[in-house]
Amino acid sequence: MLALQLLATGLVTGCALGVVAISFSLVYATTKIFHVAHAGIYTMGGYLAWSMVMYGVPFLIALLVAMVACTAAGALIQNQLYARLERRRATHLVVLIASLGALAVIQNIIAAVYTPNILQFPVNWSSRMMAFGPVRLNYTQVLTIVVSLLAYGATMLFAHRTILGKRIRAVASNPMLAGITRLQPQTVYVYVIAIASALVCLPGVLVPLDLGLQPYNGVTPLLTATIAMIAGGVGSITGAFVLSVGIAVVQNLSLLVMPGEWSIGVTFFIFVIFMLFRPTGLFAAR
Repeated sequence: MLALQLLATGLVTGCALGVVAISFSLVYATTKIFHVAHAGIYTMGGYLAWSMVMYGVPFLIALLVAMVACTAAGALIQNQLYARLERRRATHLVVLIASLGALAVIQNIIAAVYTPNILQFPVNWSSRMMAFGPVRLNYTQVLTIVVSLLAYGATMLFAHRTILGKRIRAVASNPMLAGITRLQPQTVYVYVIAIASALVCLPGVLVPLDLGLQPYNGVTPLLTATIAMIAGGVGSITGAFVLSVGIAVVQNLSLLVMPGEWSIGVTFFIFVIFMLFRPTGLFAAR
């Protein structure tokens, strides 16, 4: 029974991480930028939604407004930071440091405005429990699974069935050729980070709805999502999502045989061993 409960909560965590992973994968596969500031957008979305809910805005509207704000913030980072650095021929290391700086600014502004203390959403229905046989999940956890699966499906449809999605894939495949054929890679980069920022806002709101808000909570999900993205195969949306779920489930089930502080270490160990035998990732694109 305990194993089933750990499996279920692992699926909840994995689905949320999966959305972080596919959003980060979209950015990295297209722009080749290690967008660390993505963790700040993740955190910012939760606090924006919390602020609106505190003022009496319905949760769904607060979530949508937070997504719009995160979309704008992501586009602003690309347009005013990364694009400027690229025009000045900055190295990847300089861009990474700039992204770390943007993350630090976002986190510290949030901490200064909201304090570093844990904040809880004033939403009564979020903690109500639902029983699935021997497994019990609250409404927020069920909502996280449903929304994450819908986000994954929508991202796959967008990438493969829309003109903009195909344009993004073309730019990711060959930016130089895309520039020659007037696909405007720089404009595509803005679209990609904007879309990824809207996606990452979903777990950025739903996870704190269950566990509470803190200004510096975005780094660990991003780190785990990055591992899932690499192990799943850079550029593979399915790989990033599936590996995120797998990592979270392994971490949770490992609690049956070892203390919680060891679970992350075991996950990283498995990742290292996996990459030794499959360095291109499990779902590596041709």
